[in-house]
Amino acid sequence: MMRTGLKWLSVVTAAGMGLVLLMGALVTKTGSGDGCGKDWPLCNGKFVPAYTVESMIEYSHRAVSGAVGLLVVAAAVAAWLKLRHNKEALLYIGIGFGFTVVQSILGAMAVIWPQSDAVMALHFGFSLIAFAGTLLFAIGVCNGRFAPEEDRPRDIARRRPPHSSRISAGFRNLVWGTTIYSYAVVYLGAFVRHTDSMGGCAGWPLCNGQWIPELSGATGIVFLHRTAALLLLVLVAVLAVIAQRRYGDIPPLRNGSLWAAGLTILQILCGAAIVFSMGTDWYLLAALAHVVVVSGLFGVLCELSATAYRHGVGAEQGHSVPVGAGWVGKGRT
Repeated sequence: MMRTGLKWLSVVTAAGMGLVLLMGALVTKTGSGDGCGKDWPLCNGKFVPAYTVESMIEYSHRAVSGAVGLLVVAAAVAAWLKLRHNKEALLYIGIGFGFTVVQSILGAMAVIWPQSDAVMALHFGFSLIAFAGTLLFAIGVCNGRFAPEEDRPRDIARRRPPHSSRISAGFRNLVWGTTIYSYAVVYLGAFVRHTDSMGGCAGWPLCNGQWIPELSGATGIVFLHRTAALLLLVLVAVLAVIAQRRYGDIPPLRNGSLWAAGLTILQILCGAAIVFSMGTDWYLLAALAHVVVVSGLFGVLCELSATAYRHGVGAEQGHSVPVGAGWVGKGRT
C-alpha cells in the first residue's frame, strides 16, 4: 500500500512539474508576464484578480506552481521517510525540490524587479532541471528501483551483472556530454523567446534565404540556436548508433537512445512548425508542442545519463545492476 501511494505521488509530482513548464511557456508566449503587475504573491493587489486574459494566465501559472511546490515537498518528505537508504532517490528528489525553490524565487524576482533576458531564460532552465529531478525520481519508484526497505526483493543482494552490462567510460562521457549540451541548446531556445528573436530567420531550413546569414541581432541569435540544435541531432544520432550496436543487451540504453533520437528529430520539426506558423492561429500550439518535446527529450537524456552511471561505475565496483532494472547497491541501494 505504501509503495502504491509513493508511486502515485511521484508520478503526479513529475506530471505537475511538466505542467508548470508548459504554463510558464504559455505566460511567455502570450506576453502575460505583467498580467499581475508588480505584485507578488498577490495579483494586482488582490487574491483573486479581475478577469483579463493576461492576469488569469499569469495567476493560474502561480497557482499551479504553488500547488506543485507542495507536491514536491510531500514527495521529498515521503522519500526521506521511506527511501532514506537510497542515496540516488534522495539525490533526484533533492534536485527537484532545490530547483523548484530556486525557480520560484527567480519568478518572484522577475515580477518585482526587471530582469535581463539572459536571467529570464534561466527561469525556464531551472524549471527544466526541477522537472528532470522529479521525473527520474518517479521512474525509479515506478520500476521498483527505489523501493521502501520492507518491499525490496530478498534476492537483490545476490544479483550480479553480466560483463556485457558494463559500459565504457567513453560512452558514458558521450551520454553525459550530450545531456549537458542539450541543456545549453534549451537555454538558447529560451533566450530566443525572451529576446523576441523568433522572426530573426525567415524560412526553414534556410535563414532569410541563406545557409549562413549575417550573424547579428535577432538573426544571429536564431541561427546560433538552429546550428546548436543540428549539432545536438548529430550527437544523439551517434549516441543511438553506439547504444544499438554495443549495448543492445541493456534495454534502458537501447530503448532510451531511440527515444532520444526520435524526440530530437521531433523537436527540430516543431521548431520548423513555429517558423511556418508565425502570424497564424497555429503559432501558439506549435510553440507549446516544442516545449513539451524539448522537456521530454531532456528528461530522457537525464535518465540515460543515470543509466550510464549505474552500468559504468556501479558495475565496475561490483554493485548489483540487473540489466533490465538498473539497481544500485551492494545488498542495498
